[in-house]
Amino acid sequence: MIPFDLAEPRSLKGALKLLDAGDPSVRAFGGGTALMLMMKTGVFQPTRLVSLSGIEKRYAKVTTARDGSLHIGALITLSALGRTAAVKKRAPVIIDTLRTLSNVRVRNVATLGGHLAHGDPHMDLPPVLMALDAQVVTAATAGSRTLAVADLYTGYYATALAPNELISEIIVPSQAGRRSAYIKLTTRAADDWPTLGIAVSLQTDGKLIQDARFVVSAATEKPLRLQSAEAALRGATISDAVLARVGDAAVAEAELTGDAHGSAAYKMELLRVYAGRAVRKALAA
Repeated sequence: MIPFDLAEPRSLKGALKLLDAGDPSVRAFGGGTALMLMMKTGVFQPTRLVSLSGIEKRYAKVTTARDGSLHIGALITLSALGRTAAVKKRAPVIIDTLRTLSNVRVRNVATLGGHLAHGDPHMDLPPVLMALDAQVVTAATAGSRTLAVADLYTGYYATALAPNELISEIIVPSQAGRRSAYIKLTTRAADDWPTLGIAVSLQTDGKLIQDARFVVSAATEKPLRLQSAEAALRGATISDAVLARVGDAAVAEAELTGDAHGSAAYKMELLRVYAGRAVRKALAA
């Protein structure tokens, strides 16, 4: 491994000053679970790493606003997030997703901000947070900005973040009246990389679906909302026929890719079948 400098600032402001927008070999990290793998395989060779573990503790906490929204610090570990009572109460789909997100050793170290910023389309929480209409708050020396998680991803391992910009907070709006679910399909262990991920969030009035968000991931270059599947659900009362139309609409719109986890055709059939199952899981939440 090529030698590099390690900086350990005590504040977010100090960390931002250590980043260099013109030098991609300077990188900040929270838990570093993905970064260390990239370094070991030679994919990434840093000249300087900036550890965020010593900055203000408020960036690792969860608070609830008066409007019912959750404000989650980007440095909270995935294990701590999974134990947070406010998240369990207001966005239980996040807790359910974390149960099969990698293994406990990774979850004990990996942070939510790093999980989102990495840009890997196989990550489990980005599609879930997209379905919840969540936002990220970023920080940079030039100032902060807020953008939808749906706008964070621009391509395969690509995000809208500048090299000297960090995620500082994730905001999940009130989910009152909504039911959400995530289905993760794997070809190996339950906590392995997903072959296909489907996240669904529904606004219901009795048996009528008033609004729907339908997100597919893992088999795509980035998490994608499928508007045709959402349109098939909106205004419908669930039946086998409706769910079949949802599956057909999802397959017609999605452009899935094959890999070691399965061919594109195989994943298309998974999407056709599990689209309806994800909707039923959300309705049962």
